Amino acid sequence: MGMEIERKFLVDQTIWQPTGPGMSVRQGYLEGDGALLVRVRQQDRQAFLTLKGRTAGISRLEFEYEIPMVDAVALLRLCQQPLVEKVRYVEDVDGHRWEIDHFFGANDGLVIAEIELTSEDEVFSAPQWLGREVSGNPHYYNSNLIHHPYAEWKDEE
Repeated sequence: MGMEIERKFLVDQTIWQPTGPGMSVRQGYLEGDGALLVRVRQQDRQAFLTLKGRTAGISRLEFEYEIPMVDAVALLRLCQQPLVEKVRYVEDVDGHRWEIDHFFGANDGLVIAEIELTSEDEVFSAPQWLGREVSGNPHYYNSNLIHHPYAEWKDEE
């Protein structure tokens, strides 16, 4: 059984600059009843099917499986629209891996940093470019950016 423990933060775009190349990501979500989130992701030349349980605090069950690209292309057509499109950058800071997502398309302008932890109380160094924490704010969940894209937000939510 997989457990994801993740914290999310906004990124101060006046400070942060990518230190390496990014990875193109397109992802979508299949309709469901809300008890289980089913995500399809194309990530450069790989594709994944991910099943996620409900979030409790900053933790949730997560199972991820690599799938053939042709399957991902077909499944993305069945997903809710618009797809979430972003470039993902990876930064290593004091032994922790940060994934910084620079969104475009309907969510252009949004930049979020995520860190996966081994426990909810794990201590980590905050990079200088780290902004406000949004871990518990559902507006920033990728699955919600489909229904309420960042471009439609009147003020920062």
